[in-house]
Amino acid sequence: MTPAPSGPAAPTLEDPVPATRLGGDLPFAAPEEAAALVPATATLLVSGFGGVGYPKLVPEAIAAADEERELTVVSGGGVGDEIDRDLVESGDMARRYPFVPNETSRGAANDGRLAFHDRHISRLADEVRFGGLRAGMRGETIAVVEAVAVGPDWLVPSTSIGHTPAYVGAADRIVVEVNRAQPLDLARVHDVHVRDDPPNRSPIPLDDPLGETGGPAVRFDPEKLAAVVETDRPDDPYEFREVSATDEAIAANLGEFLEAELDRNPLLADAVNLQFGVGSLGNALMGALADVDFGDREVAYVGEVVQDGLLDMLDAGDLRGASATSLALSSEGQERLFADVERYAEDVVLRPADVSNAPELIDRFGVVGVNSAVEVDLYGNVNATHIGGTRVVNGIGGGGDFARNCRLGVVALPSTAVGGDVSRVVPLTPHVDHSEHDASVVVTEHGVADLRGRSPRERAEELIAVADPSFREDLEAYRARADDGGGNTPHHLPSAFSWNSTDT
Repeated sequence: MTPAPSGPAAPTLEDPVPATRLGGDLPFAAPEEAAALVPATATLLVSGFGGVGYPKLVPEAIAAADEERELTVVSGGGVGDEIDRDLVESGDMARRYPFVPNETSRGAANDGRLAFHDRHISRLADEVRFGGLRAGMRGETIAVVEAVAVGPDWLVPSTSIGHTPAYVGAADRIVVEVNRAQPLDLARVHDVHVRDDPPNRSPIPLDDPLGETGGPAVRFDPEKLAAVVETDRPDDPYEFREVSATDEAIAANLGEFLEAELDRNPLLADAVNLQFGVGSLGNALMGALADVDFGDREVAYVGEVVQDGLLDMLDAGDLRGASATSLALSSEGQERLFADVERYAEDVVLRPADVSNAPELIDRFGVVGVNSAVEVDLYGNVNATHIGGTRVVNGIGGGGDFARNCRLGVVALPSTAVGGDVSRVVPLTPHVDHSEHDASVVVTEHGVADLRGRSPRERAEELIAVADPSFREDLEAYRARADDGGGNTPHHLPSAFSWNSTDT
């Protein structure tokens, strides 16, 4: 029997905050020494989600080293420039899953210099653990993750959990960056539930969106711990753009729709569990909720990321709480949360991404999901990731998890792009992320298209009504040409793709 590692015990649900950041006899290393552990061909499994909680010094040291590497990099979601800029510019990153969050990695993917494929967030942990990415995961598998504390066989994540539990479990070796810039009290928000292996996987033991089951510690095999690197570099968090008049109009239309839905939808009679996509529009749409009269219903956020708008709602008492996998806050939002982590921890819980995005929980809690898109076609097929059907923007992220499994799926988007020159309501999208079978409602600044129960021709009428007025006549003309050819879902293929956007 292998003896238990020496050092302090892992923190628990009852006693979540570790007594120290560095517990026990640990293999300390400089960033350059940890980087040297990575062979020429390897797979890096990195922590991070929503642009926070990612390792910083070790990827930077890998990029700065003279060695030539061919790395597959797998994250939970968006991470920082130390990974998606530096490793691309150095030529070390050859393959990327499941997100390209900045111009450098996105440009490399679109130029064909970087092999990229986006994956559903809810499935990614299992794909890494059980060989679903076998074709791309090459060489030794090394997890490089950020933590606020580490012991011989445990760590506590920092500002996101993402897929850290799965990644340290799947890795051959583990490198932990312990970040003193992140408060130790972040342990209070983490609830690490590790799912059983399939088949016969047990249900996730949550009957409340804000329930807790596991405590803050991610456990791992102590024999795998290869290096602990100390750092005090803060996240470079997401900065939201200014809210535009179009954002405000979309938010107002969404608010009116939700108020009407509260009166007619029996699934929302007692409680409302909401999810909003990542980004400036999603953050702006949260502001619309302050004007919605939810009556005596309990309102909670059940999604992927906590953004600044959720802190505003929590502070105003408009939200019972929030369940997510990342604190994707602006610099100002991080300062607010860090200054009062203990109070926010009463209402905020972070989970592994395969739990936060689990189809069974999205269904169980009857989530109302609101996500953005590049474009939507006349029959409700949604392109969320590829401009013109070819050039990737970021990746599907968790949008597909919520679009398919939520009780009410809303797509919110401006009606035009490129300063009004391109319609985002198009006859036929060349790239489909969420099919017509998963899109229930589309909201633009011009209104709400409720597609539920409607035939393809009826859907087209609804969607033309929320398109920009300058494009409605052309859309009607296309519909007439398509109708001449007949069919349940009419199309005129010679002219269908002349509409697609070339820029955002």
